[in-house]
Amino acid sequence: MKIEVPLENGVLPDRYGKYAPDVDRYAGGPVVSFPISIEGEPTATKSFALTLVDYDSIPVAGFAWIHWAVANIPADMTRLPADASRIFKDEFVQGVNSNISRYVGATDPEVTHGYTGPTPPDKTHDYTLTIYALDDKLDLKPGFYMNELRHKSAGHVIDSASIDLPSRA
Repeated sequence: MKIEVPLENGVLPDRYGKYAPDVDRYAGGPVVSFPISIEGEPTATKSFALTLVDYDSIPVAGFAWIHWAVANIPADMTRLPADASRIFKDEFVQGVNSNISRYVGATDPEVTHGYTGPTPPDKTHDYTLTIYALDDKLDLKPGFYMNELRHKSAGHVIDSASIDLPSRA
């Protein structure tokens, strides 16, 4: 399986992160998810799940920052356009991101659920996008935590692929 995400000059385009224009922000943060293409998925795929995690945030925040967790993406949805997190929010189920943590304390579901764009504070960070091809849909409700995705997908992952996406500070 292969994942493709368009980059500009080797990094995520500004629209999807820290330098997003006001029209692509909500409550001060970037909310327009980047386009994703999936190729070579197994024929037995019934759904996809994805995670977007900033492991480079560990020295800064003390933990890996979850930017996006999604389950039950239809198997025929192998091309997610820009802003899929908001456009298709009724087509798949999205979990909470790290804005819900007690260290941030956000309570607005528009901030805590779905995609929150990269905003590296110190240097360019690599954001790890992982796509999972699953042999079933998962019993997850909107606002699930990433660990729930991990547990529910156990035994159902038939393929996966990861890509590191740099975003500038």
